[in-house]
Order: sequence, then structure tokens, then C-alpha cells
Amino acid sequence: MSTGTNGDAIEFGVSLRLLNGAKAEARQAEDLGYDYLLTGEHVMFHGPVANNLVSLAAAAGATERIKLMSGIVLVPLYPAALLAKQVAVLDVVSDGRFSLGIGVGGEFPKEFEAVGVPVNQRGARTDEALKVLDLLLTQKDVHFDGRFTKLDGVSISPRGVQKPRVPFWVAGRKDVAMRRAARLAEGWLPYMYTPEMLDESMLKIARFTEEAERPAGTVKGGLFIFTCVHEDRTRALELANQQLSKQYNQDFSKLVDKYTIAGSPDDCIARLREYIDAGARTIMFSQGCPPDYVEENTRLIAETVIPAFR
Repeated sequence: MSTGTNGDAIEFGVSLRLLNGAKAEARQAEDLGYDYLLTGEHVMFHGPVANNLVSLAAAAGATERIKLMSGIVLVPLYPAALLAKQVAVLDVVSDGRFSLGIGVGGEFPKEFEAVGVPVNQRGARTDEALKVLDLLLTQKDVHFDGRFTKLDGVSISPRGVQKPRVPFWVAGRKDVAMRRAARLAEGWLPYMYTPEMLDESMLKIARFTEEAERPAGTVKGGLFIFTCVHEDRTRALELANQQLSKQYNQDFSKLVDKYTIAGSPDDCIARLREYIDAGARTIMFSQGCPPDYVEENTRLIAETVIPAFR
């Protein structure tokens, strides 16, 4: 952990697949000194992908210190009460190391169809689910009469280790996600963002937080950023474009410079400083490289980039 220009703590996490070899990946991240380990999820996608609650449970059993974050749970795909139960148990089995990263999804509509959830309801379902999660993770005998969830005297046990509950981190890019973070969360985790976009979003969240009558500074600034480090800047950009073009099934050649941290260690340090100056205090490095370079990329980030901020 390091500190920003105002003396506040900066933490660094790394996103890994946590599929085959999940325990070894988790131990590697912990041994390299990362503060967080996270993974994503989909029911179906363009390639193999985890379920983050299951994968992070495996990671919890293989580690002692590193904190865990879902990056992100596709909240509208779950019944809210079931998700609350899974979140609470994961917090318990990890000894209070879990944070709930939240997203609405929608870029792959077939997974919504597969679980019987209309994709156009994803925002409304997420907003309601977060209210339900907050109640079930903090109270007994919960009564709730919502559009998608109705509870009549429901309690879950255990309700987790952290008090008052596990932290919520809202991911997204648009104002509606910022408002969700300001109303319901403790952290903002944008992705595909420039430093300028991050700075603007933090100003908006401060205003939205005040409108929601929550204390100033309630929502911590974060960043989920595709990253590829290589001693050769050109090779790093090539690797990032190769992976992201495949991962998102589109040409990323004109987006790599804008939405990733990619290049030599010095390039990446300079770019990261811009995000920290814009308000990022929890920085999650996502793998912006092909699978056969992930282990090396994870090591290089930890050994050549993060130390500049320690």
C-alpha cells in the first residue's frame, strides 16, 4: 500500500482468470504483494470465463492476506436474496477479505436470455437488488416489497464478517452508474476510462453523493484498467491490441493508447500517475495481454510499476 499526493492510501489489485490453476494464481498475486485479487464473470462470453464468487472462494482458501473483489458480479442475473447469501458466506470463508464489485452487464444479451432476465431490466434489477443486499447483510427479519423481490420476515445467517457489511464497489462508465455508486456504494470502479474521464466522474459523484444526503467522501475513487507491461513499448501495445481485439471481438488498435496502461515500465508509471492525480485510490490492473504472457505481466506490474508508488 502507498499514499497519494494528499496522504491517502493507494491500493493495487490484479485481475486473474482463476480457472485452472486458480490456487497457484492466487498465491502468486499474494506473494508479489498485491493488495487485491479479483476476477470477472459471465454465464457465457467469447471465451472461457469464471464465476467470480466460486473462483474467489477457491482463492480465499489458498491465501491468507490478500483482499478479494468480484470484478464484477453481474447482479441482475441473480435472485437478490441468493446473492446476499453467497456474498455473506464468501466474506466469512475469507475471514472478512471480500468486497462486492457490482455491474449490470448487458454486452452479451444471450446470458440474460439464458437465465430468464430481460436485458432491458438490468439497471432496475440492480438498483433494487443492492437495497435488498444492504438490508439482508445488516438486519434480521427483513421485510421488502419491491418490483422483483418480496421478502416477508427473511433473515440470513451468517451475515458476513465485516461491519456493517461487505463494501460495495459499483463499476460502469455512465452517469446512471455514478448515481448508483453515490446512493448505494462505498467505491467507484470505472473501466475504459481516460484520466480526464475519471476526474470528471469523481466531481459528479461528489455532487450526487451530496444529493443522496450521504457524507462527503463516502465513495472512494477506483479504476479498473487493462494493463500490459513490456520492456519494449511497441511490443506491449501489440500484445494489448491482440488480446483486447480478440476479447471484445472488435478492432482495438485505435483504443489501446486511450483506454489502457500499456508500454514500458516508465510509460506505465507515467500514465498511472495521471490516474492517481485524477482521484484513483484503488487501482485494479486487468490483464491486457494474451494468456501466455499473463504470468510475466503480473510479475512486471508488481516489480517494475507498483514500487514507484510505494
